[in-house]
Amino acid sequence: METTTDPIPSGEGMHLRRLRDLSDFEVADGSPDVRGWTVRGSDGKPFGEVHELIVELEALKVRYLDVELSSSLNVNKYERHILLPIGVAALDEEGDNVFVPSLNSETVLEYPPYTEIQITRAYEEAMLRALNLPLPAASVQHFYDQPGYNEQNFYQGRRPAAADAFRRRNQQLEE
Repeated sequence: METTTDPIPSGEGMHLRRLRDLSDFEVADGSPDVRGWTVRGSDGKPFGEVHELIVELEALKVRYLDVELSSSLNVNKYERHILLPIGVAALDEEGDNVFVPSLNSETVLEYPPYTEIQITRAYEEAMLRALNLPLPAASVQHFYDQPGYNEQNFYQGRRPAAADAFRRRNQQLEE
């Protein structure tokens, strides 16, 4: 048997999954399902729509919004998706809109595209730089323990503070 010197593929980014790929999980009661909602920048103009929720299964938290950019932005079809850290966006108090104060319909064109492959730490750091957010210090135990990933910034008054964003299907029957 021949040995190989190829490195073993990293598990980096595998802790994050698309909610739609987790057949045993769904958006929790009391949390709005924002998929399909319009995403607007600081200029109030829509620049996309929430396509999917990227979740950290172990923490039961949404970490990113997968946003499909509007075709009116004339973006290459292979670069039409971006990921936004959950804490940089906020829900409209009344309508089905997601607001992203740090982007607008022009600056979103400079944002790093998401290709629905593995999410690496380098890509996560590129997103934070594009949003002018600080990179976590080496002493931070958990990468997502920073304001850009704070779900409460996103959900504000549209969900109880202690509620999970998603849950295992039929969880209420098990309790």
